[in-house]
Amino acid sequence: MLGEYRISGRRASEIAASVERGVGSGDLPPGHVLPPMRELAARLEVNPNTVAAAYRTLRERGVIETAGRRGSRVRAAPASTSRGSLRIEAPPGVRDLGEGNPDPELLPDLGPALAAAAVDAESHGLYGQAPVVPEFAAYARAALDADGVPAGPVAVTSGALDAIERALAAHLRPGDTVAVEDPGWGSVLDLVPALGLRAVPVGVDDSGPLAADVERALRSGARALVVTCRAQNPTGASVDARRARELRAVLARHPDVLLIEDDHGHAIVDLPLHPLAGATVHWAFIRSAAKAYGPDLRVATLTGDAVTVDRVEGRQRLGPGWVSRLLQRAVLHLWTSGAVDTGTVARSYGDRRDALIQALAERGVSARGRSGMNVWVPVSDETGAVARLLHAGWAAAPGARFRLDTPQAVRLTVSPLTAADIGPLADAVAAAAGPARPVSYG
Repeated sequence: MLGEYRISGRRASEIAASVERGVGSGDLPPGHVLPPMRELAARLEVNPNTVAAAYRTLRERGVIETAGRRGSRVRAAPASTSRGSLRIEAPPGVRDLGEGNPDPELLPDLGPALAAAAVDAESHGLYGQAPVVPEFAAYARAALDADGVPAGPVAVTSGALDAIERALAAHLRPGDTVAVEDPGWGSVLDLVPALGLRAVPVGVDDSGPLAADVERALRSGARALVVTCRAQNPTGASVDARRARELRAVLARHPDVLLIEDDHGHAIVDLPLHPLAGATVHWAFIRSAAKAYGPDLRVATLTGDAVTVDRVEGRQRLGPGWVSRLLQRAVLHLWTSGAVDTGTVARSYGDRRDALIQALAERGVSARGRSGMNVWVPVSDETGAVARLLHAGWAAAPGARFRLDTPQAVRLTVSPLTAADIGPLADAVAAAAGPARPVSYG
């Protein structure tokens, strides 16, 4: 029974919208079993085919899932409610380690870059101009060449997630399966079902996705694989040379799979890039400016095979049209002026991350964080650990935002930390984490 919430509607679209409203409000919580189609059809006095169409729409949108005779139920993380809703608000006096923001002190002053971009007459972009500033494309392509990313045209998107969404939509259709890192970026875990796609988890260790898990996922029919090259969110994993060889060998056996690589950490880590691009026919390689230059810039470089990039740009033209050429020129100025000392940034995050992991180890707590700005801490009771940390003055991100099948954990972003914070934070985490647990790699 539905209790107080009653699904309404006469048409399939109305019924689907009613269910989505219930999910969004929390009246239909994750795991809630929906009425059998014939039962709901009788209640609403509509044809069972109308309810079947509504349920099909909800499945394609990632709101519900169907488990054979067990019926249809609200997904554990329905696409109508983002994992962002799992975030913990930091009340006054509580240090916020949960948002995942870069350290503002390490971000460049955008004023000179925006001013330089504004004086260029072409920055007053008009219709009909090239969507990508030629100088931007040339500089970005040269940097990609230097890192061994295969040749390909350059497009610009509004951040990494925009690029991932457009690449997936360029090749996949509702019902297709995508192999995703677990734990992995919560926004990707939300995006996949929102596109009507199904996620299959792939375990991750400090060297990136586990080759055996990727092989298993692709053999089971996954049509795309999303990989984080470095500074993986939330674990800090970085694909090394050996893992890259293993993954390329797996991908070579599945050349029709769409490969998407997210190198968001390219300017905040000091580990070399080992790209997988080119191991499959269709691929996309993405670099955003968010972590090193500022999240509000909303500029990401996308390269890939000609078909993928052409499809992305074609669909982009029918939506926003292009990413602001003013912002492209601003980012180009930041690149060419050396506004960010990438070595200094990498060392700053690395020093804080390593100090916290070491302090936790001294207190019997295992943690992961090979690169980037996050530390992943397995805990025995995620909800309890978050609550105890909050009481101690620290807001952590619940691991549920980042995981599908992997054990419970919390994510700590080191960006706001000073050297003096490490000991007190480690004490609080040790007290909150529960019994010591070994780090699990899927």
